[in-house]
Amino acid sequence: MLSLDVLGPGGPYRSRRQETIHGLSGEAAATLSLAPSLYVTRAIKAMRRASELPVDTRLDAIARAGRAFATGTVAGQTAQEYQHTVSVSTGIPISVVRSATDDIAQAAERIHLNVANARPAGAVSSWRDPRAKDGAAAWTRRGTVFAVHAAGNHPAVHQGWLDALALGYHVVVRPSRREPFTPYRLVTALREAGFGDERVVLLPTDHSVADDILRHADYGMVYGGADVVGKYAGDPRILPQGPGRSKVLITAETAWEPLVDTLVESISGGGGVGCINATGVLVEGDPAPVAAAIAERLAALPSLPPTDERAVLPVMPVEPARRWDVYLRQRTVGAKAWLGGDGIADELGDGSAALRPAVHQLDSPFDERLGMELGFPCAWVAPWDREAGIRPLRDSLVLTAATTDEDLIDSLVAEPSIANVYIGDHPTPWMAHGLPHDGYLAEFLMRTKTIRR
Repeated sequence: MLSLDVLGPGGPYRSRRQETIHGLSGEAAATLSLAPSLYVTRAIKAMRRASELPVDTRLDAIARAGRAFATGTVAGQTAQEYQHTVSVSTGIPISVVRSATDDIAQAAERIHLNVANARPAGAVSSWRDPRAKDGAAAWTRRGTVFAVHAAGNHPAVHQGWLDALALGYHVVVRPSRREPFTPYRLVTALREAGFGDERVVLLPTDHSVADDILRHADYGMVYGGADVVGKYAGDPRILPQGPGRSKVLITAETAWEPLVDTLVESISGGGGVGCINATGVLVEGDPAPVAAAIAERLAALPSLPPTDERAVLPVMPVEPARRWDVYLRQRTVGAKAWLGGDGIADELGDGSAALRPAVHQLDSPFDERLGMELGFPCAWVAPWDREAGIRPLRDSLVLTAATTDEDLIDSLVAEPSIANVYIGDHPTPWMAHGLPHDGYLAEFLMRTKTIRR
């Protein structure tokens, strides 16, 4: 059984208070040390005293850490052992974990793209730049310590905070207690690559101590549901990362039949557990044929243990899977079930159950269920018309718009609550290194100031 220590400025720390992490079948997979409040306070104070690494040193260390994370032995585990541990503990298909491992390594290798692309074109990165002689805008940090309350739904979320390290922040990661394995491995790799113990730390805590981390840091990023977004929405130091509520829009002049592959990938890609997976599909015209085609394709996905190479659906212990099933049935009253109406918990015989896809048709584009994001492939298909406009499309992390209407596209791109717009036949999980996910993190962490030498 793995022992996951606190990784503090003084090195690994095994606290007296520990939590056992169980696998899908109830077996103990790891013990996780929980940092007490006083330790958190002292750790962040120590981080403030640490010197800043030069930017080239930071970028090189992040790239080397990414390679070690993806291919090496880190914290006593090979990459294959780490991936197996994540899969059997969380129910995320092994192929998805493997892909996320590669994504993190590539993000680390290309971290310079995010740093360069986020900086204003007219700004310099240092006061030493010759352009500062006659006056220039310098790109500088707003603070020193950045804290992350990480999500546990997908390993790839840990790409996000690498930007802060690249920008010169010292980073505190509070891992999800569902999936602490990825940040533990990544933080260890970063420390071994040159960041040392005092510039990037892992502070697992219980909920009573979690806010202490944010209080002592200069800036923070928090993942969670609508309740978390509401809690921190008024704090300018905190960047909430809430539900994605990603969507696909198909307008009348666009044939939907060639888009079925894209719809299926948008809904179920990566296990359907991410914020970039589509929850809503809006169709100008009759949504029934679209819903039927999606349901037919998703029904063919197999229910398999997560370590099976063919697995594509998330798995969890039977009891929580049954609770999800009950919850979905309660929320689908009045909707037409194309898939999942007879249950989504498919028991595998070992104490776990695969979460089967669900597809339901709604009567209105304003039905709030279009934005209901669940931890498995679940889509809500609804009619849309020009009179409804962009209101049903708001609050989307990703919107795929299969349309040729340039006026509509202008409105979608201009809408502040839509973070990313993909025009045409592009699945919502598409991402590219160097492009913003929900804006560049640097937009939140950096500022310009005038420098004249």
